[in-house]
Amino acid sequence: MATKQDQFNELQKKNLEAAMRLAQLSIENSQRIMEIQVSTAKSLFEEGVQNAKALSSAKDPKDMMDLRAHYAQATTEKMLACAREIAEITTTTQAAFGKLVGEQLTSGSHDMFDAMQKMFKGMPIADQNALGAMQTAMDTTRAAFEQMTRASTEAFQALAQQPKGRK
Repeated sequence: MATKQDQFNELQKKNLEAAMRLAQLSIENSQRIMEIQVSTAKSLFEEGVQNAKALSSAKDPKDMMDLRAHYAQATTEKMLACAREIAEITTTTQAAFGKLVGEQLTSGSHDMFDAMQKMFKGMPIADQNALGAMQTAMDTTRAAFEQMTRASTEAFQALAQQPKGRK
């Protein structure tokens, strides 16, 4: 039979592993977002240089206005596409975080409940009502977290699915 310290160490190990998975996921997605931002900034800079050259060679004020309007529209479309891409990554990340944390809450609450049951069994008073209340509290917490995760995932998905700009 495992000692209480061994059970506690095992819970700590599981929590640390889950935290490391969440941190790795966060780092990977942050890198993806930064790559998108750098790529978009580079593209906008290059287009800005091309636009400046085109504007400097334009003689007619109407041509200049048309070039500015075209550049503004292209810039807006690129920025919206970048925002949509980031929203999609955020949605995916949010779902993955929710899944990992949900799994952790589920396994953690079961592990904690089992540990509490074993602890109470060793005591002269084994109050089943207290165990039931603890399990209910853990289940309620898990359900609330799952509901918050679903709501925020739906919000990010709605942002990611906004209509794309005209081409």
